[in-house]
This record gives sequence, C-alpha cells and structure tokens, in this order.
Amino acid sequence: MASVIVIPIVVVAIVGLSGYLIYKFMIYDMMCKRSVNQNLKKYNIQESPSQIIREYHRSKGETLSNQQVQEMEKNYRQNEPEQFLAMYDSIRDNLKDDEKDSAV
Repeated sequence: MASVIVIPIVVVAIVGLSGYLIYKFMIYDMMCKRSVNQNLKKYNIQESPSQIIREYHRSKGETLSNQQVQEMEKNYRQNEPEQFLAMYDSIRDNLKDDEKDSAV
C-alpha cells in the first residue's frame, strides 16, 4: 500500500531534480552565452568574450592561463554580462590614449 504512494513520489523527485540540474548546468549557461554573443554582435564587436578578457588583463600587465580565462568568462557570462562591454570600452580607451601619447 505504501509503495503505491512512495514510488511515484520518488520518480517525480528524481525527474524534477535531474531537470533542474540539466537547466542549472547546461541550458542556463548556453542561454547566457548566446545573450552575451548577441550583445557583442549588436555593438559590432568582433572579439570573443575570452579575447576581451585576455586583452583587458594584458593591458593591465597581467597574464592569465587558459583555465583562468575560462573561469572568468563563465563567471562574467552568468553573473555580470555587462563587464564584457566595460572591459572592451576600457581597452578601446587605452588604445586611444596610447595613440594620443605617441602622436605628441
């Protein structure tokens, strides 16, 4: 008698938990990545998010490993997607300042 109630509850719990985990670790990241890429394309930025991160930290004099870049890209993509535009603006401003300094 108890198995009639317990088995469906366990099945529903397993299906629900697996669906949540698939969403959390796969689908959400894919949606965030797509959103960031569309946002960069909207502003005619040809660089990928990882290239932007590398150039930004290179302009600050830091070197990052591939693993660090991937971790930072995922963190920014999911939690702070506007950081890619801010880093790109900073890189562009540094290039303009360098051009002005070299012209003078």
